[in-house]
Amino acid sequence: MSPKISIIVPCYNQASYLDECLQSIMDQTFTDWECIIVNDGSTDHTEETVERWTEKDSRFQYISKENGGISSARNAGLERASGKYIQFLDSDDLLNKKKIEKSLSGSKEYPLIISQFTIYTNNIHHPGYNHIEKDYATFEGIVFGWNLKFTIPIHCALISRQLLEGFTFEKGLNINEDWLMWMHITRNNPEVLILDEPLAHYRKEEDKKSLSSDPYKVFRERVKVLPIIKRIYGDTLHDRLAYHMIEFHTNQLVQLKHEFNKATGGKVVSSYLALKKYYYSLFQKKN
Repeated sequence: MSPKISIIVPCYNQASYLDECLQSIMDQTFTDWECIIVNDGSTDHTEETVERWTEKDSRFQYISKENGGISSARNAGLERASGKYIQFLDSDDLLNKKKIEKSLSGSKEYPLIISQFTIYTNNIHHPGYNHIEKDYATFEGIVFGWNLKFTIPIHCALISRQLLEGFTFEKGLNINEDWLMWMHITRNNPEVLILDEPLAHYRKEEDKKSLSSDPYKVFRERVKVLPIIKRIYGDTLHDRLAYHMIEFHTNQLVQLKHEFNKATGGKVVSSYLALKKYYYSLFQKKN
């Protein structure tokens, strides 16, 4: 019989984290799973690491491919997956050992189960940067709130294979490819179960600059998604989202100017560089 859960782990030059990631899968109290590890052209010792795990347990499967990016790697995993549910897990992140069991322990099966998460740094867990609410996991919530009000790390979700039918990750995107996935799986507003426990652990190294600390990049990368949304969902949603983004960032700048003037004793903002520096300082404080 096909395993009920397919766990897809894309890897690219993160062998140093891979053992810990795969151990968190091996430790799952729910045992009816397959793990598809996709080596996306790594040049480190990823292959040797994976070989140890495939020899240890036949539930671990291995795909080796030329480098094509995380979207390409996840797509390769989806093609191989045979489970009723899909669990994505990046090779530097972790799952709580009861993540899958608790997702499926109720008397009713939900098509989409989402847990809370922690930020995992130097073996210390911190609260996630936002608490996931049920109304976030609606189509409107995802389209208009993503990266402005909240984000949901991809490994928080256990996703029915049915919801992913017809979906492939966009290979041309380096980030926000998961935003499009969330749009796809919530487009018909499926019933969602929110587990109010942090069962997914998102690694964030202190020496790495996060996207959220660069507000300009956040905006630029969101704009790249607009033509794709227009192609998939049409002009109306594209135009609504574009206007929403303009309004949101305009309000941000108005508020920023007010805060800057207050912080500098009411002086008029005359220097773009000063404003930009202040903008960055605010983000650094929040992150």
